[in-house]
Amino acid sequence: MRTYLVVIDDSPEAEIALRFAARRAVKTGGNVEILALIPRQEFVAWGGVMATIEEEARQRAEALVARAAGTLLSESGITPSITLRDDDGPSVVRAMIAANPDIAALVIGAAASGPPGPLVSHFSGHDAGAMRVPVMIIPGSLDMEAIDRLS
Repeated sequence: MRTYLVVIDDSPEAEIALRFAARRAVKTGGNVEILALIPRQEFVAWGGVMATIEEEARQRAEALVARAAGTLLSESGITPSITLRDDDGPSVVRAMIAANPDIAALVIGAAASGPPGPLVSHFSGHDAGAMRVPVMIIPGSLDMEAIDRLS
């Protein structure tokens, strides 16, 4: 089944990328895989404090994907697959694409203004031609009607 891999965070452009992927999945009879990356925490000398910081980061990521999955289900009827990973974004994305032949495209959102985020920068320039799947960079300046029209 054609799967659109969407990397999300709490930014508005991630919501736009998720909506775009959901609309494409509905139109193509596909599915959506939501990936939330849990940022690596800087080392804290006290182990208990470090464990608390890591647990809070995981809880924020779990809440984020739960909210995104609920939105996706209510708007498109698609129940997405959900993945949470602790690690560097590009390496996790590449590993997921390599491990899952059903992934048909990577969908990421670009900020409406300012510099692109790290994933957009990485996948639009670093070995972009070597990717096994297309990379869809969805502009954060698109409104819902434009997303619906373009997807």
